[in-house]
Amino acid sequence: MAVGLLSLRIYAQIAGAPPLIIPKASVFLDSNGNKIGDYYTEERRYWIELEEMSPYLLDATIAVEDKDFYSHNGFDLSRIASAILTDIKTQSMAEGASTLTQQLARNLYLTLDKTWSRKFNEALYAYRLEIFYSKDEILEGYLNTVNYGHGMYGVEAASQYYFSKSASELTLAEAAMLAGIPKGPSIYSPIINFEKASNRQKLILSLMEDQKMISATEKERAQSQQIVLKNDEWIASRKIAPYFLDTVWQEATNILEKQGLNIREGGWTIRTTLNQAHQQAAEEAVEKHMPDNELQVGFVSMDVEKGYVTALVGGRDYGVSPFNRVTQAARQPGSTIKPILYTAALENGFSPLTYLEVGETIFTYDGGRSTYQPKNVNGKFADSAMSLAQAIAISDNIYAVKTLQEIGHNDFRDMLKRFDLSYSSGDNPSAALGTIETSLYDMTNAYNIIAANGQKRKPTTIISIHNAKGEVVYEYSPPAPEQIVSEQDSFIMTQLMTGIFDPVFNDYSPATGVSLRPRMTHTYAAKSGSTVSDNWLIGYTPSVTAGVWNGYDAGKTLTDSDDKSATKLIWIEFMEAVHKGKDNESFKVPSGVEGVIVDIESGKIATDACPKQRLVYVKTEDVPTEKCSLFENEDWDQFFNLFDLEGFTNIFGF
Repeated sequence: MAVGLLSLRIYAQIAGAPPLIIPKASVFLDSNGNKIGDYYTEERRYWIELEEMSPYLLDATIAVEDKDFYSHNGFDLSRIASAILTDIKTQSMAEGASTLTQQLARNLYLTLDKTWSRKFNEALYAYRLEIFYSKDEILEGYLNTVNYGHGMYGVEAASQYYFSKSASELTLAEAAMLAGIPKGPSIYSPIINFEKASNRQKLILSLMEDQKMISATEKERAQSQQIVLKNDEWIASRKIAPYFLDTVWQEATNILEKQGLNIREGGWTIRTTLNQAHQQAAEEAVEKHMPDNELQVGFVSMDVEKGYVTALVGGRDYGVSPFNRVTQAARQPGSTIKPILYTAALENGFSPLTYLEVGETIFTYDGGRSTYQPKNVNGKFADSAMSLAQAIAISDNIYAVKTLQEIGHNDFRDMLKRFDLSYSSGDNPSAALGTIETSLYDMTNAYNIIAANGQKRKPTTIISIHNAKGEVVYEYSPPAPEQIVSEQDSFIMTQLMTGIFDPVFNDYSPATGVSLRPRMTHTYAAKSGSTVSDNWLIGYTPSVTAGVWNGYDAGKTLTDSDDKSATKLIWIEFMEAVHKGKDNESFKVPSGVEGVIVDIESGKIATDACPKQRLVYVKTEDVPTEKCSLFENEDWDQFFNLFDLEGFTNIFGF
């Protein structure tokens, strides 16, 4: 034991004092190289000394995080032993036993991985800190580097963010609430959950009383003080595209970790994919069309050619909630899954002119033990067979489930995997209607692949990363060319999705995007989707793909008409804004595909006798050869019943 301690001391002396440095600011640039923000500058510029902090904050932090801070040598052996026993019993590493010194070591030098190697290195750094720095210096370092949530690191930045005051002015009540946040910033932030933050504040005040830091009277007075949050005066107004930059930071963290680099070193220059014109158009569309209630939003746009994320809005107010509803929320995509299903169908013999009976149907599955009876959005059903072209335009649900039944669940799962979408191992027919949860980020990328003629696209927010010396440590390289689906099938699917804006497909229900037709000055391919609590619209031109989601964080049922209309209005507002002044882009017809004007009721070549006509693209082998006739879509028995049989025979001389 003595030899081990001596060796540890010799190691520490040789290694020297670990620097109590503040990570340098990391700079974000947009796709054109313009500065759009930085990470840590706002927070780290407020490094202050202990004397400039409220004494209540020092006591509250020690009381809840490390009551023996001033008496131990960097480790609390009893807490470590207890944590190890708990971890062994639970076969996890969930139990923490870190002192403030260990936490400072982790904040400055290490990652947050819960591994034994990280804990061992943390202990070594903590020991070195204790040898070379005083307790006050360590406490000062901790309070200036700890994460208080919402991108705020250090007590001064946190105090300014939450209370709009210096850390020296914090009351006991405010200090206790602030001291409770580092345990779990996404849980105990008073902005995210005031009740949980208040409960933790009360716990800390009780600990302070138990440890003789405050009196019972002071505790009661602090518990009765009304906390006034003033975060709306801070970060949301100081960052361009805050949700986007959070996504960048997370992606950069993963990129650098793979290279053995720690993003906390700072000094990085990160060139992002942000198109400021796109971001502005997205934010203005959201601001203009979101109703005045708690409805939330997610928006993301991607460059078709490169896969770059050009704009991202993860919620209606970053200052209120930094939760990113584009990348972090998993919701049921509803009918926006249908283009993926129908792409699989096109690979399995379907064409836009494949007709199926779509009357009310009860499906059996699970070996006949279960049944499923889907409905359409308005509760109505078609009274005749319907083509794939019309089914996707009006979003007929019976057609979708029958398609899944025809091609089989395995082929659908295979297509979902190819598009990097979530899938289920079960064979529930409801999967055809988008009941498997996924993110808007992943769904929009799937559409971006179709827009890119079926070629693989990997969404990214980062073009390059330079270190503090100006050296390139990362440069985005697109994935190797890979055809996810054939160029022919992706083009046909694109053309099918232009049908949601065409009233010629109206039937028992209108084409789902026909209300947007008066606003359109360009050609778009898109698909909407809805569940009881979610509205989606994802679509594209040959250059830009955009996806919008609306719903309530708690999954509240969407009933208000303004809630339901917001999605489409945000989408069309953005698409029209970013394409304004540009020539209309057409989707290039690949070889092996031909356009034919057909009667949509029969799928035969249109003639003057059949008024419901549309240009439909099909594979060469699927081009129809029969022509539509006058009575193509009439019921002959019904026609003849219009006449008295005797009179009919007299007229024609029978």
